[in-house]
Order: sequence, then C-alpha cells, then structure tokens
Amino acid sequence: MRYSLSSTKHHGGMDWILVGAIIPILIAGLVTMHSFVGANAFATHQLVWIIVSLGVFFAVSYVDVRFLRAPWVSVALFGTASVLLVALFALGTTVKGAESWFSFGLFSFQPSDFAKLTLIIVLAKYFSRRHIEIAHIQHILVSGIYAFILFVLVLVSPDFGSAMIIVLLWLGMVMVSGISKKHLFAMMGLGILAFVLLWNFGFQEYQKNRVRTFINPLADIRGVGYNAYQSTVAVGSGQLWGKGFGYGTQSRLKFLPEYQTDFIFAAFAEEWGFAGVVILFSLYGIIVWRIIVNASRGATNFEILYGAGVAIFFVVHSSVNIGMNMHVLPVTGTPLPLMSYGGTHLLIEFISLGLLMSMRRFATRSTHVSEVSNEFLGIR
Repeated sequence: MRYSLSSTKHHGGMDWILVGAIIPILIAGLVTMHSFVGANAFATHQLVWIIVSLGVFFAVSYVDVRFLRAPWVSVALFGTASVLLVALFALGTTVKGAESWFSFGLFSFQPSDFAKLTLIIVLAKYFSRRHIEIAHIQHILVSGIYAFILFVLVLVSPDFGSAMIIVLLWLGMVMVSGISKKHLFAMMGLGILAFVLLWNFGFQEYQKNRVRTFINPLADIRGVGYNAYQSTVAVGSGQLWGKGFGYGTQSRLKFLPEYQTDFIFAAFAEEWGFAGVVILFSLYGIIVWRIIVNASRGATNFEILYGAGVAIFFVVHSSVNIGMNMHVLPVTGTPLPLMSYGGTHLLIEFISLGLLMSMRRFATRSTHVSEVSNEFLGIR
C-alpha cells in the first residue's frame, strides 16, 4: 500500500510578482538601446526577441516538466550540450576572435548559454540523489567532472566569460548542496592551482591583458584598458539623478564600446544615475527572491536544487557584468540578464524561469512517502 503526505494537489500558477519585476528591466534595456540614436536597430531586434522569449516562457510554464527528474534526460541534455560545443570548431562563426556562435542568417545561437542551463539541471539531478552523501569528496569530484568538461569546451572556443560562469555555477550549487568546510578550502586551493595553470598554458594573450588591466587600469587606457576606463567614466558621470534619457554622452558619442551588450549597465547608469541603479538593483533582488521562494516550495530535492541553481545563475551573471562595468572585476564579455542585447541569452533565461514556473504549477503535495524516502536516500 502507498501512503500520501496529502490528498490534494498544489497548483501554484504564475508568479506575477516575478513577472512584474522582469518587465521593467526589459523596458530599461530597450529604452537604453533606443537612446543611442543613429542607424542602429538594436532596440527593434531586441523587442522581437523579448516577444519570442516571453511566449516561450509562458508556453514552458504550462508544460509538465517533471520528466526532467528522469536520469536519461540529464544524460541527453549533457550529451547535446557537449556535441554543440564541439561542433563549434567546425561550424561556428568567429565573432571578435571567439568561435562561439552558430549563424543561421537572421539570427545566431550561442551554445554556451544552453550549456549553463544544462549544467544546472544535471547538477540538480545528481545532488538530489545524493543529498545525505554530499559531504563525501567523491561526489564533489564527480560533479566537478561534468562542469569541467563543459568548462574546457567553452574555454577553448575561446569564451573565458562563459567558462568562468560555468565554474561559479558549479561552485555555487556544490555549496548549496552542503559541502564541508575542509572540502571548500581544498576546492579553493584547486581553484588557485587551476588559475596558475591556465595563466601559463591556457589563457590567450588578450585574456591575460584583461587581468593585467584589472590590476592596473590606467596602464594602457588607450589600448586594452580603454573599455574598462570608459565604462567607469560613464557610471560615475551619471551621479545622483543621471543625465537623462538620450543624454548619455559616453554612449551617444560612442566613447563607450559595446554599449548595447557588455556595457549596457554603464550606459543605463549614465542616463539614470544612482537613483536608477538603486531601482534596477531592487528589481534584480526581487527576481532572485522570488526564484528562491519558488525553489523552497519544490516538491522534491530536484526542484529545490534546480531553483537554487537558477538563482545562482542570475546572481553570478548580474554580479560579473556589473562588476566589470564598475571595474571591480575584469572585462569578460558577460551579458546583463534580461537587459543586454542578444537573443540566445534572453531565451535561455526565460526558459530557465519557465521551467521554474512549471515546477511551481505542477508541484504536488500528494507525493508518496515511498517516493520522498527514495529521493532523500538516493534510491533510483
């Protein structure tokens, strides 16, 4: 006989607080792009991607995605992500020295974004089956192998920014899963060793220059330090209330490079000032808060860990992008979630949130005791 924890099914529906925080950020991105004047179509193209991504978001939220708990799904996703990353070497399009895109004429696809979402699902599945055993070092190492394979494939593209995001995603999910302190310090030591090896054998010269510029930003402001210097100037020139819509001189006069993607935060801060930045930070805070709330209500460990992974994804992406705009971190080409120009990262972000909404909608409190025990004890 099978027993239930509850006789009713919990229907969460859509989290409209989350949606309400997302919309203003999307609008802020469009407004900032539109204020750049000149013959660019960034805002128009981005609007199309926003409409498509929102449609996918709502569609995914109505699909029962509990099949993601099945082991074969994780294997299939990981295999697909790896194959796509390998295929870049033969079929990829080189953009600014990085062979990170598949070009399909009207649009391009960056598989590293898909790899990030895949890693979240794979690690959520792996750790949910080994909740009690997570303190064992072998599970940290095995999970690290999954991340390392994707990390290497992304790094050799070369896409240093996305590779670092993959490492931080893995580290965040391992810590959320319950790593011991001694293993944490051991991982930090391995991280330092890995950086030393990458510096001597992995990084290309332009990547080393970005790190050197981060340490000494004024060493070459007309060369490799130009981007970081101009973004810092743009952020600071916004002061308290900003220069106003369309009056950001750094972006309008094109002193600020990549103002629609990597440095859109600097362009926004210049026009809307400290007040606008505080509002923007508050909106991102609400998004992360709602993701965590929805994750905490997950029916099984898998849903909880998946939601934690999505929260880490948004925190890491936002922190790295804003950090490099304010010259707190090296320039890595990491987009600002929901705001930077680009379709692939926007689509993946909305898919990740759509999956979370589906888990919320189809979360069942009628999970059988035997299923809970199996999930907790790691019995397949």
